[in-house]
Amino acid sequence: MAAGGGDPAASPLKTPSWAVRIRGADGEIAGAGILLTPDQVLTCAHVVDRAEDRLTAEFVGAADHSVPAVPARVDGSAYVPETRDADGDPVGDVALLRLDRPRPVGETVRLHRLSAPGREVRMYGFPYAHNGGIWFRSTVVGGCGRDGQVQLSPVSPGELASPGCSGAGVADSRTGEVIGMVLSGQQDQHGNRFSFMSPAETIARHLPRLKPHIVGPTAVDERLLPAADGASQDLLDEPFAQRLAAWLRDDGSQVKISVVRPGDAARSATLRRAITLADRELRTAVSVDRASLDPPGTVPSAGGHDLAVDASGVSAAEIAERIAERMGLWQHPEDPPLDRIRASRATLNLVVVGVDEAADPLALLDLLDVLRAGGSRLLLVFREDGDCHRRARDRLLVRPGRERRARLVERLREITGPLAQDLHERLAAVVPHGVRPLDSDLVAAHAALAGLLRADADDADDADDADDEDAGGVDRGGVDRGGVDRGGVDRGGVDRDGVDRGDEDREGDGRPDSGRVPGPGLDLARYERLADRAAGRLAKAVAQLDRLRERRDELAGRLRGYHVLHQHALRGEEDPEVDGLYLRAHALLRARPCDVRVAEAAVDAYTRRVDDHGEGDAR
Repeated sequence: MAAGGGDPAASPLKTPSWAVRIRGADGEIAGAGILLTPDQVLTCAHVVDRAEDRLTAEFVGAADHSVPAVPARVDGSAYVPETRDADGDPVGDVALLRLDRPRPVGETVRLHRLSAPGREVRMYGFPYAHNGGIWFRSTVVGGCGRDGQVQLSPVSPGELASPGCSGAGVADSRTGEVIGMVLSGQQDQHGNRFSFMSPAETIARHLPRLKPHIVGPTAVDERLLPAADGASQDLLDEPFAQRLAAWLRDDGSQVKISVVRPGDAARSATLRRAITLADRELRTAVSVDRASLDPPGTVPSAGGHDLAVDASGVSAAEIAERIAERMGLWQHPEDPPLDRIRASRATLNLVVVGVDEAADPLALLDLLDVLRAGGSRLLLVFREDGDCHRRARDRLLVRPGRERRARLVERLREITGPLAQDLHERLAAVVPHGVRPLDSDLVAAHAALAGLLRADADDADDADDADDEDAGGVDRGGVDRGGVDRGGVDRGGVDRDGVDRGDEDREGDGRPDSGRVPGPGLDLARYERLADRAAGRLAKAVAQLDRLRERRDELAGRLRGYHVLHQHALRGEEDPEVDGLYLRAHALLRARPCDVRVAEAAVDAYTRRVDDHGEGDAR
């Protein structure tokens, strides 16, 4: 039995005891459900609507292999129909059913809070073609909409959630824990297929009475919740709130570092507000509605973070255990949590408040560096801009930024060098019919490379200047002249918006550049997308040109073969007209670049005349 209790149905060969098939009054399957208690079944509100008043819950995973059928009805007010918010996104669609007769407690399962990015999951539903029940596999893509729903991508096209799957439990493939409920599946106009689920936290927000049946730690430490008296609710640092919301909506920066001093009530309240609104379980409908009075751009996405911890007085090992539990890394509990995290491919969006107040800040930085290297996103809040803050900036922002930029430089050199040369060699061989022109992509790649190389050169100059200034007693903390921006160049290799620039006016200690935060710089994420796009288009163009070259070679072989046949047929005679067709086709195939379409037409004209000549001789 797993940590969540009940039967997690870890084996795909087993029908889960908690899986419920729901029929309406007409006997048709209306959807699925999850047995949470002996007499309560969780399902979608639209399943209830489809089944009308009379509902029957059927238990296909009963221990005795029978399929008991039990009448059911909506449990009081536990019904939240699907509505659409101001953006047209779906909201709600959950309901709780009460059974007329209870089922054995061993058949029940509890929902589990678990961070979901990139997880492989399974759902057990009852589509028309498999009304006895079947597993569907999917991968979590990410959050969608303002209600905290989660988008799933089916492992294969046939595993899209279809009618009969709504209300099915979504089980994490690694742990077997049920982490949410299927809402729907759809195919868009481009042929993309997606399923959607409501995770445990969103279900808890819509149906608070279910919280006793949801296990796993909440995503937000109690010490980070807003004050119960509401005294700070009116305090808001709007620019800081906008920067926090941008990171929580994934602005492209992996690591963000901010300073919130103990005496800054407005900034502290703004941080707590952002953490609360980004949590699926804590956010309220009023806060995220378009009609709310929240300033524009200050409301983060639902599920913007997977875990928010207060590190004050807490050891790195305790925080690592909290992260491992949230990631569902329960296997091999005898191993230290840091080892489990390092070995895992799981990632999460993590908020750590009071990094410099941890029991062992340097050990915590080690943990954070492991998470960063594994692909997790980090929002780190310090209380002071002291030594720990400077170390974190250098280790988690500056050095990784330089390494990232160096990798990008090498990739752009490959694109503008060998890959571009491959393209030019093929363009010299054949006319690029049907091949997209790549001049603009190569120009953009050259410009990006030049910008990055200028940034490297300027950084080297800054490093020399910093050495001279450090001789005068100024502590640089490993940051290049404060990351001063010149002409849009990233001066410290720091990801754009990686450090909260709103701290600049309040963090300095009066010494030149000693506490300054890097200014806006090169958008490395944009350059990486540019490199991906250019490399992809180059590879596609080269493949298309190679096919044209292969076609040219095929035509040349065909022309040679027909020419030999024609020469044998003539037996030493001359045929100037046919020979002229041959010479034209031969010249077109040898031309550089070869126009394969024109050459193909010429070869076809020649081979038709040879064929006609041969038929005439036969007559």
